[in-house]
Amino acid sequence: MYAAVERITDPNQIQFPKLGIKLSIDPTAFTIGNLAIQWYGILITVGLVLALVYCFPKMKRFGLDSDRTIDAVIGGVFGGIVGARLYYVLLKWDDYKGKGFKEMINTRNGGLAIYGGIIGALLVGLIVCKLRKVKVLPMLDITVLGFLIGQGVGRWGNFVNQEAFGTNTNSFLGMTGGRIQSTIIAETQIGGDMYLNGNPTMFWETPVHPCFLYESLWCIIGFVLLAWFSKRRKYDGQLFLMYMAWYGAERFFVESLRTDSLMIGSIRASQALSAVIFIVSVILQIVMLSKLHRDPERYTLYCHTKESRLLLEESRRRRMGVSVEDSKIELDDDDEDFDIMDDDEDEEDEDGEDILGDDDDDEDEDASDEEADEGESDDAEEDDDAEDEKPAEVKPGEDKKSDDKPADETAEETPEENSDGEPAEEKKSEEKSDEKPAENDEEEE
Repeated sequence: MYAAVERITDPNQIQFPKLGIKLSIDPTAFTIGNLAIQWYGILITVGLVLALVYCFPKMKRFGLDSDRTIDAVIGGVFGGIVGARLYYVLLKWDDYKGKGFKEMINTRNGGLAIYGGIIGALLVGLIVCKLRKVKVLPMLDITVLGFLIGQGVGRWGNFVNQEAFGTNTNSFLGMTGGRIQSTIIAETQIGGDMYLNGNPTMFWETPVHPCFLYESLWCIIGFVLLAWFSKRRKYDGQLFLMYMAWYGAERFFVESLRTDSLMIGSIRASQALSAVIFIVSVILQIVMLSKLHRDPERYTLYCHTKESRLLLEESRRRRMGVSVEDSKIELDDDDEDFDIMDDDEDEEDEDGEDILGDDDDDEDEDASDEEADEGESDDAEEDDDAEDEKPAEVKPGEDKKSDDKPADETAEETPEENSDGEPAEEKKSEEKSDEKPAENDEEEE
């Protein structure tokens, strides 16, 4: 039996009864003249901005030039907004067919379908990628990280609007609110959405599942996991497939709790789509891992290719003020020594080790090599000094060895042969060196 809660008369009040939390939040954040700015739109914008702030500095890790991808991102944003609204209106066409175009595009009070946003963003973004010659699979990998950030933050817009909630629950996370209770009372009547969708037994007196919270937490956890795995991915497009499986699994179960599902006949549209996405993703991942196991060299990440490094180097030169023509680089197919300067001070290699640490090790090795060279040079100088001192120990009657001739020749030559064959200047020097030995002989006699 469900625990009962009191009737809430304030439409802006939100409660988590078992947590003892009571909040009062007006969906309208502020007004500018006659224009009301809703928290729903603000939170979606915050999620988008956070996604861009995270993703753009990481473009280089995926081998992408941020100057080229900005066009695809802008196109994807507009495509996502249009797709989210169009998906919602089409599946709610009975509610909009008698209303004007202005009402169809009014999103200030909600009415955006996340799957429509994803489909629209991908379609427009991929078209722009083709036009701007941006590699699609690496772009999808970095894009899904942004999706998870945006979804994790944007879902709190549903919390402020007290929408997208689930069936009754006794969970400690159960929530209720003034608008939630009013919606249950109205929609469970004959002809209401809950009545038509198979939820006519909803009770306003009982808390409901906070589906927005489940999805927000799931997306944030998914972002952390995929961001960690992004350095360990084996092929381009792997993060995209993992995102499809991760989000598809969550949405399949959470959608079964929702009381405002978009229906196609008696089928929950988003739940059916989630099941298809999850199954397709799992199959594709198994196929790709099997191919990778058989031929690992066939799948090289785009960020490791010569084309990627070339585009990044050209982009770096343009940012330094080099003209477009001068920044272009022509590279031969056999040129394997081409490399670019790294702008990321904290970039890590695939093993997670800091590249700067390797430079320090190289410097230590160079220093030790220099010390060894200095030691060898000192030893060589000592050997030379020793050789220079040997001629000074010549015995009386022996000639001093010539430095200009090899040691073997000077050892075999007699004093007479040296005196006959050498120039006059060398004779004089030898005569001077022989004077002292002669005097010593006379003293001994």
